[in-house]
Amino acid sequence: MDQTTRKSIICISKRPEYAETIKSVCGSVDLIVVDNPVQAILKLESLTDLLFIFFESVDPKNDKYWIKHIRKQVPGTCFLVLLREQISPDEGRVYASLGVNDIINPASDTSLLQGRIFFMEKNKNAFRHGHVKPIALVSDFHIPLWKRLFDIGFASVVIIALTPVWLIISLAIRLESKGKIIYKSKRVGTGYKIFGFYKFRSMYSDADQRLKELSGLNQYVDEIGATPSYSLEIENQMGGKLYSDDAVVDEFSYLQERKSAQTKTFVKLQNDPRVTRVGRIIRKLSIDELPQLFNVLKGEMSIVGNRPLPLYEAEKLTTDDYLERFLAPAGLTGLWQVEKRGQNSRMSPEERKQLDIVYAQNYNFAMDMKILFKTIPAMIQKEDV
Repeated sequence: MDQTTRKSIICISKRPEYAETIKSVCGSVDLIVVDNPVQAILKLESLTDLLFIFFESVDPKNDKYWIKHIRKQVPGTCFLVLLREQISPDEGRVYASLGVNDIINPASDTSLLQGRIFFMEKNKNAFRHGHVKPIALVSDFHIPLWKRLFDIGFASVVIIALTPVWLIISLAIRLESKGKIIYKSKRVGTGYKIFGFYKFRSMYSDADQRLKELSGLNQYVDEIGATPSYSLEIENQMGGKLYSDDAVVDEFSYLQERKSAQTKTFVKLQNDPRVTRVGRIIRKLSIDELPQLFNVLKGEMSIVGNRPLPLYEAEKLTTDDYLERFLAPAGLTGLWQVEKRGQNSRMSPEERKQLDIVYAQNYNFAMDMKILFKTIPAMIQKEDV
């Protein structure tokens, strides 16, 4: 976090692990930990530059009283964040009406929490005027029963039927280059839930080291031609990694780089030289995605839905304009894949986002079947991306 913009934060909590989480995601700042709201109020008089107050929810009735009281005593420039592991949308709206700027689950992945806190700082006015929905309001989404039953049946049949294909692909990957056959990366799916996302490896093992030098190949260039840049030489000091489709970026470097103005969300390289020969084939046929059928069986994804996003992409889609795309199941295939994939014209980031929102607002069994039947011809891509 930018330490020039604040001097201190307060964490009101009796749970040491909550304070440790806040400390880890906020960096080297003056963290004041107190057991109760009264102690926090007494501390307010001596603090001249307070940016955050993190308030652990213990008893809803008392919480609301103290939140209302604290909000009256702190300036509008101070963020009031509720720490609570589970909350209903109705409760979230009540807290928001009392002046809570955001609601976060302290048990969430620290990378997502860091992104959310950074996002608050970069979008102060939107949060303070209630134009951004608390992240907790989208965290209680569940896949409908009809969709879940179809997912289990479909995924099971395909996994069994394609067993010979699995064996052939695994052997080809192993013979061509060193590294794991199937890799797992962190993705953000339905309701901003993070899970391990499976794919057949299609890149050489040093792909992450070459990402910066190839940033000029990114398809998704904004109107001023900016592309994300990641300084991979800086030692990882945050204890975590950020994952794209086949690339790994150390979290500290990314957090430093993203402080500069960047307007793009998606990263996709055209004619990527990091892709192996086997990788080009399995990407061309989209069979590098087959291991995600196990994500479907685990309930982390659905056969049809909105594609789960890398952490750094999901972090940029937390405003009202794009929040709805996370109110749909994370999918193996989806609307934008069958509408635009494989066409010679490139799809803009905004087109992808809007098609995701359209699916979230309208999906049903008939729509899923239509997308599924369109997926097979769409799998044969005309571009090497």
